[in-house]
Amino acid sequence: MNKGELVSALAGKVGTTKVEAEKMINCFIEVVTSTLAKQEEINLIGFGKFYVNKKAACKGKNPRTGETINIPACNSPKFKAGKGLKTNINK
Repeated sequence: MNKGELVSALAGKVGTTKVEAEKMINCFIEVVTSTLAKQEEINLIGFGKFYVNKKAACKGKNPRTGETINIPACNSPKFKAGKGLKTNINK
């Protein structure tokens, strides 16, 4: 499912226009992004948890040249599915 299909499905489920449904999805994405940028978690009981995983700096190897390179530390967004979501998709 792509974003357009998600917008249509949400609009049909809520009984609103596609324009309003797209605004809701865009706002959700904005809130999740800004919350994770502040290193905070979002817990949606029964659905899952959005959080930031901090990766330490490390050494790596360029596969083409074999040269050792430094990989800088970074933050990576993660999602861990909740029990309710896991249960519903495994029915």
